[in-house]
Amino acid sequence: MLEIKPIFNSLCRSKAGAMMLLIQIAITTAIVSNAAFIIKDKVEYLQQDTGYPEDEIFSFAVLTYGKDRDLNQVFEADEAMLRNIPGVIDASILSTVPLSGSGAASSFHLDADSKDSKGVRAGFTMADEHVLNSLGLEVSEGRGFTPDDVIVFKGSATIPTVAIASKSFLDEMFPNGDGLGNIIYLGPYPVKIVGVVNKMLGPWLKDDSPKNMVILPMSKTGSLQKIVVRTDASSRSSILGQIEDAMLASYNKRVIFGLKGLDDAKDEYNAGDVLMMRMLIVLIVVLVLVTALGIFGLTVFNINKRTKQIGTRRALGARKSAIVRYFLVENCLICIAGLIFGAVGALILGQALFEYYSLPALNHSYIAITAIFVLSFSLLSVLLPANRAANISPSIATRSI
Repeated sequence: MLEIKPIFNSLCRSKAGAMMLLIQIAITTAIVSNAAFIIKDKVEYLQQDTGYPEDEIFSFAVLTYGKDRDLNQVFEADEAMLRNIPGVIDASILSTVPLSGSGAASSFHLDADSKDSKGVRAGFTMADEHVLNSLGLEVSEGRGFTPDDVIVFKGSATIPTVAIASKSFLDEMFPNGDGLGNIIYLGPYPVKIVGVVNKMLGPWLKDDSPKNMVILPMSKTGSLQKIVVRTDASSRSSILGQIEDAMLASYNKRVIFGLKGLDDAKDEYNAGDVLMMRMLIVLIVVLVLVTALGIFGLTVFNINKRTKQIGTRRALGARKSAIVRYFLVENCLICIAGLIFGAVGALILGQALFEYYSLPALNHSYIAITAIFVLSFSLLSVLLPANRAANISPSIATRSI
């Protein structure tokens, strides 16, 4: 016999402690289930494959203030110098560094008249024919750029005639899978897709379409340039330390800054997400500990309050297992009621996070997993005081207080 009715009647006579514990369990269930789901989503986001060999790539910026040399010649010499450094695989000047959180994006359309044609937003970068090798990318369909594809920027009307795009972008633009060889429009200018890269993320990982990326073969020389260098992974750190001296030795009327690995740039961009994940982990641990202490404390309080009653039951022949079972069932009743309210609260909280903060919709399995976890640790929390109650001597029933 589980003695549910007398346990329930006993709880009704002492509502305050039970209600406080019920509310605590409900709050813990609602928050922990959503927090665990957000952590799982953040972990997947942080561990996603970006398409780049991040540990082989670093980037930096060059601000040139000297006016005594032609910038085109300066940067051509820079690229040649960088490619000749032992351990360097390739180097390229480009307008946008992937995963950096800073760059350019635009809507590409199927027709020159953008008002009446389908448009898909994508990040884009401008670079020369070395860009794919510098970023560790390979075309899965079509071809890479040739030197003849690369044009020199001479004003707003200068647009290349070809492009390489990520498969995600082309699948969205051409759902039938015929993106390669098709024409897209950047404003009124037609651009032919000559190559497809399976995975190539843009500069913003939190963008609505982070997997949409387009590379345009264009060289645009200015006083501020961004350069990416790809090296052997084992040589990157040592080469990073040489870059500033090598660049200044080549031409000293400039400033070199922003030297960082592609993985470091991504980590800086995602620092807020990592902090949020850690805070949620701390929140879960604190809530679980507080709830466990609450269960433990309430059980100890009930034992102290019912010491004589427990001794009487023991004197009448109740086994130790019956005493332990009594407190386990009492805790289960409170916990199950709290879990029901907590599950409803978790759904409401999850819907609010989905609507107002654009977080993914809560997976209901996380509520079930959290409920099982909360029920398990609540039973574990009551075991020690319940065993203590079972060891109360029957002679306590005859003592006067």
